[in-house]
Amino acid sequence: MGAANLLLQMLLRGANGVGYTNYPDNVVRHFIGEAAAGGVDLFRVFDCFNWVENMRVAIDAVAEAGKIAEGAICYTGDLLDPTRPKYSLSYYVDLAKQLEAAGCHVLAIKDMAGLLKPAAAKALVTALKQEVGLPIHLHTHDTSGAAAASILAAVEAGVDAFDAAMDPMSGATSQPCLGSVVEALRHTPRDTELDGGAIRAIAGYWDAVRRQYAAFESDLRSGASEVYLHEMPGGQFTNLQEQARALGLAARWSDVANAYRQANDLFGDIVKVTPSSKVVGDMALMMVSQNLAPADVLDAERDIAFPVSVVEMLRGDLGQPTGGWPKALQAKALKGETPITDRPGALLPALDLVATRAEAERKCGRTLDEQGFAAYLMYPKVFEAYCAAARKYGPVQVLPTLAYFYGMTPGEELAIELEPGKTLVIRLQAIGETDEAGAVRLFFELNGQPRTIKAPNRAVAGTAAVRRKADEANDAHVPAPMPGVISTISVAVGQTVKAGDVLLAIEAMKMETQLYAPRDGVVQAVHATPGAVVEPKDLLIELG
Repeated sequence: MGAANLLLQMLLRGANGVGYTNYPDNVVRHFIGEAAAGGVDLFRVFDCFNWVENMRVAIDAVAEAGKIAEGAICYTGDLLDPTRPKYSLSYYVDLAKQLEAAGCHVLAIKDMAGLLKPAAAKALVTALKQEVGLPIHLHTHDTSGAAAASILAAVEAGVDAFDAAMDPMSGATSQPCLGSVVEALRHTPRDTELDGGAIRAIAGYWDAVRRQYAAFESDLRSGASEVYLHEMPGGQFTNLQEQARALGLAARWSDVANAYRQANDLFGDIVKVTPSSKVVGDMALMMVSQNLAPADVLDAERDIAFPVSVVEMLRGDLGQPTGGWPKALQAKALKGETPITDRPGALLPALDLVATRAEAERKCGRTLDEQGFAAYLMYPKVFEAYCAAARKYGPVQVLPTLAYFYGMTPGEELAIELEPGKTLVIRLQAIGETDEAGAVRLFFELNGQPRTIKAPNRAVAGTAAVRRKADEANDAHVPAPMPGVISTISVAVGQTVKAGDVLLAIEAMKMETQLYAPRDGVVQAVHATPGAVVEPKDLLIELG
């Protein structure tokens, strides 16, 4: 993978691989083996609850592959805040000693939300350098705008390495600016000796790249001290904003941020990083979309349709947080189901990789190499969708970024290299009128030969039937709590259900919510089908 002296690093979620759930141990080992064979040299391994027991399989697999295992401490809270003793300096030192004993070669401080303030950084790095014998690597985000100061404080305390981003890609929810930190350390005892001219030259390239992705920019335009309130990871911030926008909550972002903190407190103040951060985000979006306060969630008399991810987390599917789960909330979400306290991966049977590969190749309609199969194991549905898109649209990866995201303009010409020595010259001549079906005719030249195709005009709004709304005063009506897509229907007309039985599930921007029967009854009507798009308060189920 390139130059022999260049380390390639990846982030690994321990038992969660690169996904959002716990996988069987043999799946985790298979993925790490393929990533190592593909050229990854250093694996930064973490657990979303800092539960070292949940990281051991991954750490051992990295060592067995002959690669570097960097065990990560996920930083949250404020170790200098006496009102939050749960995440104290001794808590982090103890974690570091556990990771050293587990066989890690490097210790990472993973400050995913950018909460590590300069004084805390100095105290933490100083203590870790005294208590463990591993190199210390600091990773932080600049959401607050103060992360560069934290890096400089950590450098003064003796940190061995830190992460930074190329100048045009830095700041906000990214990492601090590499060029600036390098210059701040210039002519000091800890001078990085990196070439400032080379950094600026590389920055020029990334500045041009960033402009091509302008449509995907975050709304965050400056440092945001509100991160110390909600403690949202930098990698989640923009995703949650997009989820809120998709749910019609864009104008209520401050409510979402407050609900994120409230959800965290309801869960007992947990470490928030993928996948636990996603669960907190799902809970926050549910609370805002349904106008629920924490007291409403905890009200024993009020039935709550918790997102599936919340139920799974409180059941123990992701592992165990420090101090365990709040018992009342856990009991309410699980509805009598017994939670697990063991390591989830130890309870999962080994996956039959041979049979699963055959099934994957059948579903995807193609032969899978080892790396493709490893990707399927992490994200089966996503990989199937990718294969379906590839069959429908061809090798779109060869398209230039601007053409892929924004399309071509009349008169524009592209030279597409399909494979070495095989180039296709495409010229868009004209765009026709949109017909009654919402399709538009496009006139191309391919290597000088005329071609005409029809494609849907996404700029034309489609007409969708207006769904009947549920009567809020009628307890026989089960409404949609949020906009989304019906993923599954669990009941049929005429079926007898009891209060709390699952009726259906709605999915919206990676968040799945199950709807439960509000009372005993017989299903009189089902007003939705899998794949149907619904809006809040649409009538989905009628009970007789």
